[in-house]
This record gives sequence, structure tokens and C-alpha cells, in this order.
Amino acid sequence: MKNNVIRQSIENKSIIWFQDNNEYLVVEPLITEIHSLLNKKINKEEIVSQITKQVNIPNKEAFSLVQDIEMLLNTSKKTPRNNQTLLVQKPQIFHSIKYYKINGFYFQVNFASDIETSLVHPKFAHLEIENTTNIDHQFEVYSNNNAISFSIDGLHIGTWNLNEVHFFQGKFSMELVQKIHQKNEDEWIGTFHASAVSNGDNAILFLGDSGNGKSTSLALLQANGFTCLADDFVPVDNSLNVHSFPSAISIKKNSLETLLPIYPELKTSAEYHFKKLNKIVRYLPTNNKNYSLKLPCKALVFIKYQKNSDLIINKISNITAFEQLVPDSWLSPLPENAKLFLDWFEKLPCYQLTYSDNEKMISTVKKIFADDL
Repeated sequence: MKNNVIRQSIENKSIIWFQDNNEYLVVEPLITEIHSLLNKKINKEEIVSQITKQVNIPNKEAFSLVQDIEMLLNTSKKTPRNNQTLLVQKPQIFHSIKYYKINGFYFQVNFASDIETSLVHPKFAHLEIENTTNIDHQFEVYSNNNAISFSIDGLHIGTWNLNEVHFFQGKFSMELVQKIHQKNEDEWIGTFHASAVSNGDNAILFLGDSGNGKSTSLALLQANGFTCLADDFVPVDNSLNVHSFPSAISIKKNSLETLLPIYPELKTSAEYHFKKLNKIVRYLPTNNKNYSLKLPCKALVFIKYQKNSDLIINKISNITAFEQLVPDSWLSPLPENAKLFLDWFEKLPCYQLTYSDNEKMISTVKKIFADDL
């Protein structure tokens, strides 16, 4: 981990992690070797000499390669999403106040208006309780025409541009999960845009692009003996356990035909239009009654519902899975957690599952849990 860099080989590639911008790059092993030599301040001519012994390229091209790698691996840092330069005045009066009970903790969340309420409350409405004076934590959410802010117990947490409101929602969820599991941010290796299902002993993470069927598959599985651990936001701690997250399952309009026979309550449940996120959803409470659950991860499954498709289940390379997983994830910026994440990920079996028959999908998930594929 010298020079705030971690290098790790996975399959036939190398992954380099840079602490300065908390960025992962998947590269060829030769590039990793060149980067390592550059970090050791080895003379470029000596590096060229070494690599031309390994690959048959002219010295001029090898020197250009070294220069390109030096430039590539020292590019500009990412701009933090939490924009402290944006100013949002905290209101004196909050027009919407909600109370929730999770894992025995009582939360009061003050929203400046219905706008802020709509960004948070629908997915936690099933946890709402009557007004209580026994408050463990107070969250405050407020915005203007440009940005949204929130604070916890009087401490300002951050401010985000309204065009990137999902970063605020992610941070809100992160702060909430820390409170309900009594862990600090440095105790998590990451949170993943995924759904997590449990058989009681282990967890499986479902991943894939929005609209591929992660949440629908989760809803089907929880109606067939499995437990929903989390939907859309899956936290994994540095003991490598998947933790429960208490939000309801988001159900998109095109999934209603499949799910209404199983969950008739969806017919009359409220519909929410998130214009900035370009989606219309209803929320289905989970069957999880124990939000303190934490379980080891059995596998990662990139799932896709495709009409009229046969069921196809293939094991995929971890590098392919890594390149799909990381862009939509929050990953810890700490070197020790980055190393834990890479070691954990390297050992996880990864699958691509495409289906149209719900029963076959459920049967296949059972086989993955049972190591029976």
C-alpha cells in the first residue's frame, strides 16, 4: 500500500486503487508493473529496458507507453459531490415532521416542505409511528431552487446540487444505516446499488441496470420463503457482512402485472413520480422484521428479466463483474477497507442470470444458495 496505492491481480488483469481520488482502474499486468516502477522512481530509460525484454516493441514506442501511463495514472482528482460552496438557509419552521422506529431507535425527521418529504418518506412510510418525545436522533432536510441540505442532531452533514439529488439520498441512507447498526463510516467497505435476499444463513446480491428486474425478482423471492435484506441500497461492513436496510421495495409500473396476483395491496398503494430520477414507483414493505440482520455474501448475480427468454445462468469473470459493480457503488476511501473490498470481491462467485419464467428463476436462486449449480 506504498504511496497510497493498492495493486491486486484478479484473473488475467490487475486492479490499481488510488487513495487520492478513491478510484479503481482495471489494467493489463504490464501497466501495473510500469506504474510500480514509476512509483519507485526508477529511471524511465531503465523501465523501457525492462519492458522491452518482456514485450517485442521498439524502444521509442516503449518510452511513449511509459509516458502515457505516467500521465494516465496521475490525472486530476474527482470533484466531491458534497458541495459545501452551495448555501441553503435552514428554515425556522419545518412543515412536515415524521417519526420512525427502527431497531429500537426513534428518529424524528423534519422536512422543510412536501418536496423534501417526497424524496425520503415514501420508502420508509411503513416504519412511521405516532408522535413521540423519546427521540434518539433528529434529521433535518431542507432545500432551495438549487440545492438540498440536511443535518443530524444539529450537525450539518452536507449540501448537494438538486440535479444530483440521488447523491443526497445515498448520503441520507448511509447516515441512517450507521445509526441503526451503530457503526461509523470507516467500518463499511461499501454500499452497492443492488438488491439483497437471504435464505437465513447467507445473502445474495442482485445487480444490473435500472429496469432489469432486481426489485421485481426480490419481491418474487420474498413471497417464496426468502427474506428481503435490502433494496437499491446494500451496505457491507468491514467484517464482510451484508447488513439489512429498512427501506421498502420499489416497484415500477411495468412490474405490476406480475406482482399484483401475489401482492394485491399494490393495486391501491400510492404511486410516486420522481421526475428528476425519471421513474414512477410504488413501495412494497419487506417481509423483514429484524433490521439488525447481517449475513455473509454467497454470490453476486447480475439479473435480467427478458420476455420470452429461456433461463440462462452463466458464471462470469470477476473482472467483468467488477467493471459493472464499481461505477454505481460507494466504496470506502480508507486503504485498509479498499484492500478488504478487493480481497472479498476476488473470492465471490459471479453470475449472469436471464429469465422470463419466475418459477425457474426462484429455483435457480435456491440452487445458488445450495451450491447446486
